[in-house]
Amino acid sequence: MHQGDAEGVAVSTAVTDAPIRTPDQRLRVFVSSTLKELEPERRAARAAIEGLRLAPVMFELGARPHPPQQLYRAYLEQSDVFVGVYWQHYGWIAPGEEISGLEDEYRLAPRDMPKLIYVKQPAEREERLTELMGRIRDDDTASYTPFSSAEELAELIEADLATLLAERFDASRGPIALPPVTEAPPAPDHIPMPFTEAVGRERDVATLLGWLRDDAQRVVTLVGPGGIGKSRLAIEVARSAGEPFDRVTFVMLEHVDDPADVLPEIARELGVRDTADRPLSEQLGIARSGRRDLIVLDSFEQVLPAATDVASLLNDLPDATFLVTSRARLRVRGERVFDVEPLALPPDPLRATVEAISEAPAVRLFLNRARAADPRFELTPENAEGVARICRALEGVPLAIELAAARIRALTPSAMLGRLDKMLPLLVTAARDIPERQRTIQATVEWSIDLLSPDARSLFVRLGVFAGDFSLDAVEAVTARAPWATDLLENLLELVDGSLLRQHDGNGIPLFSMLVPVREIATARFELEPDAPVIRRAHGEHYLRLAAEIEPLLQGPTQASALDRLEAERDNLRAAYRHLIAVGAVDAVARAVWRLFLYWWIRTQLPEAKAWMDDVLDAGLPLRDHTRAIALGMTSWIALSQPGTKVELGPLEWSIALFHAVGDRVGEGGALTALSIACTSMSPPDMERAEGLQRRALELVTADEHPTFEALFRIALSNVVLLRGDADGAIEICEGVMADASRLDDVFVESLALANAGWAWLARGEARPDLFARHLELTLQLGNEDGVGYGLEGLAACAAAVGDVERAGMLLGVAETARLRTGLVDQRSNATYGPFVDRILASDRATEFEVARERGRRMPRRAALDLVLEPVASASPGPGLG
Repeated sequence: MHQGDAEGVAVSTAVTDAPIRTPDQRLRVFVSSTLKELEPERRAARAAIEGLRLAPVMFELGARPHPPQQLYRAYLEQSDVFVGVYWQHYGWIAPGEEISGLEDEYRLAPRDMPKLIYVKQPAEREERLTELMGRIRDDDTASYTPFSSAEELAELIEADLATLLAERFDASRGPIALPPVTEAPPAPDHIPMPFTEAVGRERDVATLLGWLRDDAQRVVTLVGPGGIGKSRLAIEVARSAGEPFDRVTFVMLEHVDDPADVLPEIARELGVRDTADRPLSEQLGIARSGRRDLIVLDSFEQVLPAATDVASLLNDLPDATFLVTSRARLRVRGERVFDVEPLALPPDPLRATVEAISEAPAVRLFLNRARAADPRFELTPENAEGVARICRALEGVPLAIELAAARIRALTPSAMLGRLDKMLPLLVTAARDIPERQRTIQATVEWSIDLLSPDARSLFVRLGVFAGDFSLDAVEAVTARAPWATDLLENLLELVDGSLLRQHDGNGIPLFSMLVPVREIATARFELEPDAPVIRRAHGEHYLRLAAEIEPLLQGPTQASALDRLEAERDNLRAAYRHLIAVGAVDAVARAVWRLFLYWWIRTQLPEAKAWMDDVLDAGLPLRDHTRAIALGMTSWIALSQPGTKVELGPLEWSIALFHAVGDRVGEGGALTALSIACTSMSPPDMERAEGLQRRALELVTADEHPTFEALFRIALSNVVLLRGDADGAIEICEGVMADASRLDDVFVESLALANAGWAWLARGEARPDLFARHLELTLQLGNEDGVGYGLEGLAACAAAVGDVERAGMLLGVAETARLRTGLVDQRSNATYGPFVDRILASDRATEFEVARERGRRMPRRAALDLVLEPVASASPGPGLG
């Protein structure tokens, strides 16, 4: 006691048992961790502690004349706060000891010593460390916080120590009645540090931020297959959330297997301790009352039954918003689903510049990861096509692209592209910080499959019969006798919800598809099915029926949608017809291929159809007359447009006789047309017979019964008339066809008539680039690559006719490149640009023409098409060419 002055005023100070520290004795913080694997984190922890003017107590800082165990025990006895930093390794076990120094340090820390535990994520921990961390989690004297980088750890330690000191100061002023729920000190947003840039997700991030900031959106679920980038997108959204959220909490559930553990995991991340006196959901509500939380639940698909707990949190945390990543939707009230799509693909590399390819998000990601593997890698004109094709083959799936790009040290893009037909073994990573199920695409997909119900899993295997997009009708066809088919829609929906199937609209028809890695696994499993041959036959028969349904729709106003439908299921058509030919069902295949003749023609697939018909003829099986007529007619007619093929009249004449015998008048007319073309291609051509054959073809059909084929036969006649020197007659025929095609809304017929009319006008001495430009527009609309070549050649001829040599050369160069795409480089039966080019080459402007021609060959397709499809102005004639 200290006595005062004479007035008797006294001031007394309570004497406590606590020691009085001298100024040099700062608060001591013991740091426990493994040494080598966490060296950067130990440096960060030391800096954070010293930044608060506290004393770090670390094993490597002391003198070493003592045994390690004695040393750290002595350090602990003299410390005030325990900080444990753990990652993957359990630590060294000294000879004669049963536990590591790491565990011994934690056990020796006094129970009343404040303990701050920090756990680095992600990790693949040794089993004994996992056990130790389980005990630490259950220890109600320790605070447990995840982190992902040394920088984040430093921030956490600094903030937590500062808060700890403030709390101890409050406690020193007198007893405080604790509420029933205790909350850990406010901490910075615990968001994992991303390992890669969020490429191509800018629009997705903006959309999701808009949803989350809408108070009405309480649960937003990012749904997509494994490897699509859900977690990376969620991290980016969380990092950008900011206001109006007070805190963003990222809860990683990838190692949580029991749905019952989800609420405790959320509580741990929020710093709320379970007092067990009321439901944990209510405790969270009390602790976070009045706080605007954004809670991110990552990898929810493995704990889907816990969706009911999320629903209860919506009531108990009325100010909280949940962002969930899952391969399947939660199906809770108020959920809004965001389908995470693959990254946008590069344009067709044959039509695009290197710059355009490099701007595609899928390519940007490939380059990002390739440079991480090999800093020397750059996108060049030589490898741009290979990179673009890899990204397109992998369908923009981020994980697949990252795994492929990581192989750039061992494989060039072209070599990698050649191996992608068996992609799963290639797409594997050895990165230790990636969860086991994400180390390969196969493991990622199989993880999702294992989460399915038995019936949905059976359906998934059955869908392995499909080679591309497929419709609901197709699914019904291959599952008709399956015992679980009564709940087919429910099972399909489960696959869609689980992101193993994607659903999209195909001109009003729902279509389903699988990402390449998913389809490859489904196919491999299907191959092991004992009833696979029966299912393949059902698959084939469905696509035979589809051909019959689509055939009439390939003409007139339904043409474009019918083409798109067949294009969507083209891979399945191919697989079905190949299988049916292999098992001897050649008659059915020939009929189906014939029904789809216009599709093969318009979409430049005739060579493939010819190959099938060659297989039919070579199968050594007895063929029906109609089958043989189709096979002979198609192979011969298609061969006429293939360079280097000798013109044979015999097979065509035989085909005509067989079509006539079976009463197929359209088929007979088509074979007569093919024979007429063959007569114009002979040397010398037999023009009289050609015209007679074509007029016979027109007698077999009427515009009322078969308007499209009647119009096509007239166009063929106009070409014969033109070749015989009657340009006016050809123009008259073509203009009649154009009028009929416009009335019938048959775009393909109109496009052919426009091109033939353009050549007829040129033959009459008048250039009509407007006809070829319109033809080009229509062929692009239909996806008719052969027509693109015809249109460009016609425009080149028009430019040459008016003396625009530079434009003529450029357009012809572009046309030649277009022809290389289709293989149709020798037009033997059509009026062509030949005479116009010959005149230029014989003039003094030949060099100018060839320079422009070479420039056109190198010009990107899109740039060339944009140039020629500008409004065609009336060009004033240049210098005459004779």
